[in-house]
Amino acid sequence: MKKTIYHVKEMDCPSEEHMIRMKLSHLSTISDINFDIPQRSVTIVHNEKELEILRLIKELGFTVSVVESYNINDTNGINDKNKLKENILLWKVLFINLFFFILEVLYGFVGNSMGLIADGLDMLADSIVYGLAIYASKGTLKRKKNVTALAGFFQLLLALSGFIEVLRRFTGSEIFPDYSIMITISVLALFGNLLSLYILQRSKSNEVHMKASMIFTSNDIIVNLGVILAGVFVYATNSRYPDLIIGFIVFLLVINGGIKIVKLSR
Repeated sequence: MKKTIYHVKEMDCPSEEHMIRMKLSHLSTISDINFDIPQRSVTIVHNEKELEILRLIKELGFTVSVVESYNINDTNGINDKNKLKENILLWKVLFINLFFFILEVLYGFVGNSMGLIADGLDMLADSIVYGLAIYASKGTLKRKKNVTALAGFFQLLLALSGFIEVLRRFTGSEIFPDYSIMITISVLALFGNLLSLYILQRSKSNEVHMKASMIFTSNDIIVNLGVILAGVFVYATNSRYPDLIIGFIVFLLVINGGIKIVKLSR
């Protein structure tokens, strides 16, 4: 077995990490890949020639070089156990997100709140990301790309529908959202995201997809607080606009996430 460290000049976000993972996923000789985005480095444990991996990464249009390469003992057993533990944690946060997606969308319709519905779809978007992270170690490259594209287009379809509905409500005379439902359900979702963040942090993983999952969950906490604040403003101003504004912002975020997922499938 060899461990090779590559420097990728353009790698500055999880999108590049996913592109490299998918590009190399057909190589059965790779047993582990670790990414360090701040250092723009990729560490790969493999039996492949390091120059072949270098060539494949370069095909993505990246400027890449070999920093160092050396022989190591076989680490397949340890890596498999680590991946299994990470997948179990990801399954837990996936189910938490799916539960609150259903809860928020359901009560979003009951309480006539676009902010809640948008937040619910944001939870669904994270569920898709977690599901893709779990699926990343399985299946053929073609299947991975097909599933990723399908997930991205599904997310875009839902988000665009919600975005159009928000725009329609800006010009209509809709019933005011129920601020008490907005605040109550968002507080519950906040606790759900805090639990997810706690579960992810317990992994103490240096894998970028785990770190990215923590970032997504941290962003969700900010969105939860935004919906709670919008509910307070609905109550204080007796206006539906705070709910529509937070819905507008969150739907834009979900649309942007869907576009990124579709790009990863190419």
